[in-house]
Amino acid sequence: MPAHEPRPTIHIQGTTSHTIPPRAGRASREGTLRYLKAGTGAPLVLLHTVRTQAEHFRHLVPLIADRYTVYALDLPGMGYSEIVPGASYDEPAMRAGVERLLTELDLNDVTLVGESMGAVLALTTAADLPERVRRVVAVNTYDFRGGIARSGLLARAVVSGVLAPGVGPVIAGVEPRPVLRKILQGGLGDKSALREDYVDELLQVGGRPGYPAVARAVYQSLPGLVAARSRYREVKAPVHLVYGEKDWSRPSDRQADKQLLPAADFTQVPRAGHFIALERPDVLADLLNTAV
Repeated sequence: MPAHEPRPTIHIQGTTSHTIPPRAGRASREGTLRYLKAGTGAPLVLLHTVRTQAEHFRHLVPLIADRYTVYALDLPGMGYSEIVPGASYDEPAMRAGVERLLTELDLNDVTLVGESMGAVLALTTAADLPERVRRVVAVNTYDFRGGIARSGLLARAVVSGVLAPGVGPVIAGVEPRPVLRKILQGGLGDKSALREDYVDELLQVGGRPGYPAVARAVYQSLPGLVAARSRYREVKAPVHLVYGEKDWSRPSDRQADKQLLPAADFTQVPRAGHFIALERPDVLADLLNTAV
């Protein structure tokens, strides 16, 4: 990352930081992508949630690095990936970033693990690159109307404000710590799983020049994530759907995905919310480490 950019305040033990430059001739549309790498073994790619970054998996990576070579990606414009003015942050553009990681690093036999928005991207990437993807673990797919606004009244008010014409960009640039903490805790069954140093890190990233525009664009892209469900039937790789008992999705949302992916395995994590990687990384690690 450029020298003037802030540096991550959280280091995941055993990881190293790397970047992927824009492809030749596409610098005006693509930014540099940052990812973390750890471990040895078959490749496993981690895709984070809305408004987070690779450090979202800080507790999961050490639990699986003995079995996999782990790649935790900062999605385009998020975390410490480059912010390109005017870039798209809709589902196809985000998916293109994931596919760049797989193709530029020539990864094969890949396990894709995504949470929330990352779960949708894991599934659509698998549909696009069946020859590279071995398995998909989709955690709390963010493919239903309302999304984070279901976290509570505060989240609903903030998201509505961010999306509002005129004042939306201004609201997107104002992110008080108590508000961010409250919204994120709305995605947890165990509120104590949200560590203060992680909130600090997210606020630092939120202060990057241009980041409010990225955040607003990502919220605006939700209809595209809902529409992306139409791609699920194209996935050839085995799929494991994982939901927190207290996730924002409703039983009808989960059943709809099960109908689109009738061969998928299904796990519901008791008492967990939307951010399972934060509060129950042990469950995800057990699922991944015992995979055949």
